[in-house]
Amino acid sequence: MYLNANMLSVLPTASGTANSVLGTLYGGGTSGTTNPISALKTALATEKKGVAAAAAVPQTKQEIAAFRSAVASAKTPQALLANPQARKVLLTANGLGSQTDYAGLATKALMSDTSKTGSLASKLTNTQWLALAKTFDFANQGLAVLKKASVMDRITSGYAEVQWRKGLDATTPGLSNAIDFRSRAAAITSADQVLGDPTLREVVTVTLGIPKQIAFQPLQAQEAAITSRLDLTKFTKPAFVEQFTRRYLIAAASAGTTVSGTSGNSSASGLFA
Repeated sequence: MYLNANMLSVLPTASGTANSVLGTLYGGGTSGTTNPISALKTALATEKKGVAAAAAVPQTKQEIAAFRSAVASAKTPQALLANPQARKVLLTANGLGSQTDYAGLATKALMSDTSKTGSLASKLTNTQWLALAKTFDFANQGLAVLKKASVMDRITSGYAEVQWRKGLDATTPGLSNAIDFRSRAAAITSADQVLGDPTLREVVTVTLGIPKQIAFQPLQAQEAAITSRLDLTKFTKPAFVEQFTRRYLIAAASAGTTVSGTSGNSSASGLFA
């Protein structure tokens, strides 16, 4: 059965009943409990100020300044990616913050020549590597694309956005993912696209109640688990995306924990797509 845009299913909670979660979301609930739906509305309304405030934090300013300096002085993409601070900002701003410590993987994946078949980036499960490799085309253009002023500005802004979102997740589980999903859902066209993107995968599987253990199943089974429950073409409808996003926040509130592995990702991962 496909998910109906007019349905707001009651999902099981980690403690208490799902009705208590819904009560919290829509005005009931206990005092001191964060209302995820209200938190989403507030975050969307104050995003610009929030990102600006995050960018002004001394540590973030230092990290961005170090990144700009590293890019300006680097002679090759390999040299830049060998710099831990530069790699951190670049990957984090593009949705790959959890991969910052893997210098070897980052270098090999981003140096892939995506114009040729069989490149490493095209073989990785996380499709964000391929998108990033295509965007900067380090294999053929070196640092030319990255050193453009407009590109640098978008990366540093994206990095500040990630820092802002980390604060959102600290008070409202899954809010960062919800905002990212909401901004990119209209571009979803296949189950493979969902499965290959950590944030999209988390939001869709959690909302549909698909257990994480599905990752151990064959790809065809994972695709069927999504397409048998959801008509992906409905993501072209803003009202459906909004409802789906709210369902995810209910599920995240029920679990009471921030999504592991995707927290801190930014919609900046789609800035250059």
